Amino acid sequence: MKIGILGTGIVGQTIGSKLIHLGNDVMLGSRMPNNEKAIEWTKQNGSKASHGTFAQAAAFGNILFNCTSGAVSLDALNLAGKENLNGKILIDVANPLDFSKGMPPSLTVCNTDSLGEQIQKSFPEVKVVKALNTMNCKLMVDPSALDEDHDVFMCGNNSEAKSEVAAMLKEWFGWKTVIDLGDITAARGTEMILPLWLRLMGVLQTPNFNFKIVR
Repeated sequence: MKIGILGTGIVGQTIGSKLIHLGNDVMLGSRMPNNEKAIEWTKQNGSKASHGTFAQAAAFGNILFNCTSGAVSLDALNLAGKENLNGKILIDVANPLDFSKGMPPSLTVCNTDSLGEQIQKSFPEVKVVKALNTMNCKLMVDPSALDEDHDVFMCGNNSEAKSEVAAMLKEWFGWKTVIDLGDITAARGTEMILPLWLRLMGVLQTPNFNFKIVR
């Protein structure tokens, strides 16, 4: 499968490398075609790895990941272009964190709206599925790195897209429990987990933890 990843940071690179390991063709997208991080990542990941602009990555992928910084996600998606996004599944991993005033960060949007909702409103023909945004990127692609089972949340308006994403999370990344929280408004809750997650990381002195719902 061809997969386009918007964003060249550690999250996009980690997801992209895992997907290549599974046999997919992956293009990392950034603002500029000569992004140094993307060039180095491509060199390290062989013939199935490539890089380009946001628009090129969006056009390339059958499925897309938004791994950009949440504060610039809408700008990045606008650069990707509706013509390259429409009709496709976009797995939104981004969080609207604002570090401009240092730690702890604030959220640029919360309570009555979310980044996931803003993306869906701005791109109504895109099948936005919010997922994987409540954990460290290493756990996103390898939940077995923790000794016990733990959960991944997702939400979105398109039930078929969510079914496809849930299958991918299980078959490709090894997730056992995918909890569907409903429509895209549930992104308000999963994005607002991040301030708690960051506090826990500071207390635990590691990012290698996750949430499990005990019933």
